[in-house]
Amino acid sequence: MSKSYREWCPDRIFLFPPSPQDWLPEDDLFYFLLDTVAALDLSAFFAHDERETRGQPPFHPRMMITLLLYSYATGTRSSRKIMRRCQADVACRIIVGDDIPGFRSISDFRKTHLPRLETLFVHVPKLCSLAGLTKVGTIALDGTKVKANASRHKAMSYERMDTEEKRLTEEVTKLSAEAESADTAEDAAHGPDRRGDELPEELKRRQTRLAKIQQAKALLGERARTEAAEEAARRAAQGRMLPAVAPADAVPESKDQINFTDPESRIMKVSNKGWDQCGNAQAVANESQIILAADVTDQTNDQRQVVPMMDQTRANLDTAGVTQAIGAALFDAGYFSAANAMALESRGIEGYIATAA
Repeated sequence: MSKSYREWCPDRIFLFPPSPQDWLPEDDLFYFLLDTVAALDLSAFFAHDERETRGQPPFHPRMMITLLLYSYATGTRSSRKIMRRCQADVACRIIVGDDIPGFRSISDFRKTHLPRLETLFVHVPKLCSLAGLTKVGTIALDGTKVKANASRHKAMSYERMDTEEKRLTEEVTKLSAEAESADTAEDAAHGPDRRGDELPEELKRRQTRLAKIQQAKALLGERARTEAAEEAARRAAQGRMLPAVAPADAVPESKDQINFTDPESRIMKVSNKGWDQCGNAQAVANESQIILAADVTDQTNDQRQVVPMMDQTRANLDTAGVTQAIGAALFDAGYFSAANAMALESRGIEGYIATAA
């Protein structure tokens, strides 16, 4: 006797159209996001769209936001892949219906409304507060290195930039002289109709690289002055001796690096993977695992993140109307310093910071 199988009929015709939502379990993330987005204040999105009266009507902001949140939360970042999910994924198809947005529309919506999408984070604690999920009690701060969209091999140290700048300047000067000599000879040979101001491709590349190096050196100098000013402010707050060099006179260390592809990223140590070009992502969550504050910094050391993240948490809670004080805060050893312990105490926060890994 042959094996029996469940009935399968991809060409099935329904006598009455079913509700697509019946195909999803009741606890699917889709329903939570649908209710959450419905409660968000999207007036800024509508105000932006209403300024433009030309062209075809745009996709509804609530639909696009729900689609983006669902896709990002389930691991899909690419706009092209999101569009394909709208064609084949049940939840995404329920969100968009028959009017499937193209990948360019999805990408443009994110780019156009990026500042407004970021402000939605402030609304989340408000909703959680109404749902009773923002009872502060004990919170925890942790961070992770997020790989930047840049290769660490595109980074260059300040010392090497200085050497390369001098070398390239000499080469540009030499090539300029060669170009002028060649153009003069060709003008004499071919007549005055030929343009004589073209530069060799090799010279263009060197000039472009020289401009990038000079810009990167300026950014490193600005970064050094900013960090020196922050260090001076920390020392002053702690009653310690100020640095010998004034912040305005600070210069980069010879080994300081900057990445040409993503100047905001840094070379950071990554767990079990050595070093890579990264950003340092930070998040604060409460006992209900609600994220109360989040940020991405280019600082490799977590110690400097305690004060700004605690202050951001308090500000977000105040915005959400949560007046309850932060009780205790948990940190791993990467956040330990005497200054951080004092800062937590001055804010009335009972800090539990590991002193060793």
